[in-house]
Amino acid sequence: MEGSSFEGDCEFYSPQTIVLVGRKGNGKSATGNNILGTKLFRSERSSSVVTTTCESKSTTLKDCRKINVIDTPEAEILGSCADTKFTEGIINMVGDGIHAFLVVLSIRSRFSTEEEAVIRSLLKLFGGKICNYMIFVFTGGDLLEKDDETLQGFLHDCPEKLKEFLRLCENRCVLFDNKTEDQTKRSDQVEKLFSVVDIMSRKNDWKLYTIEMFTEWKKETMEQAENSQALKESKQFNELEVSMRTDPMHNGQLKRIIEMVEPKMNERTLSLERQLAEERAARLKAEEDATVAQQKSDEEIRYIREQIEIATKSRRALRNLSEIKNALCVIL
Repeated sequence: MEGSSFEGDCEFYSPQTIVLVGRKGNGKSATGNNILGTKLFRSERSSSVVTTTCESKSTTLKDCRKINVIDTPEAEILGSCADTKFTEGIINMVGDGIHAFLVVLSIRSRFSTEEEAVIRSLLKLFGGKICNYMIFVFTGGDLLEKDDETLQGFLHDCPEKLKEFLRLCENRCVLFDNKTEDQTKRSDQVEKLFSVVDIMSRKNDWKLYTIEMFTEWKKETMEQAENSQALKESKQFNELEVSMRTDPMHNGQLKRIIEMVEPKMNERTLSLERQLAEERAARLKAEEDATVAQQKSDEEIRYIREQIEIATKSRRALRNLSEIKNALCVIL
């Protein structure tokens, strides 16, 4: 029957979205291809052209798990190119949300300050909540196998900075050998990865990293930046005032500087006051709406009760009338 086909059996499985992040040469795109089970992303080894835009590929695994894999630009562009382009490129592809961020590192190279900067950039761009969704994928598993070494043994001697990042995401990590031609080994690697994803998802109560989380974090960082700038300008203003009082020789120059700074401070103060007023108005509006809704609900309940009471009285009157008629019939 058509309904018993592989596609039909997998029809009701919700897709899982994972995002790959990493530096050029760490095997990020090759890892994506291994997860997908086929070569859909152009990997660094096969092309000198690095990934410069976000790219999404989808497939259905043999266990009916539907997955969307998003390959991101090489992490070297973070901070040099527009960070918003990087984040918005991801956000525009995630649909309901992100199940996991895979930070791809390589056994072949030492954990560097550049890779540390990449992880810090992720935390800065997506907020601290991203740690609940991060998994480290170490490529180059063939080297460890050749040296008869385990991933745990390798991590025992890794730099303290990397250990700190691992602790932030509760030491979630897996090992990948992207060079192996052994299909069973490839499948086992992917199965191990999604086992970690599932455990992490359960710990997150199956909640995804959503666009709403990203928007909330972006708003918080903007407010923090504005407040920080306002405090900085306020401090500068106070220092200028003190300097002007103690050094009359520079009164003219200091007054000009104050005239430049003061309008910006006033404008920012007004902006913050407007924002506060809008938030208060929105809260009052919500409270008023809730009060109106409650009043309407109370009126509806009161009306229904009145109708029930009228209906009850009518039924009682009809019953009494029926009893009177029956009594008259007996007498007659």
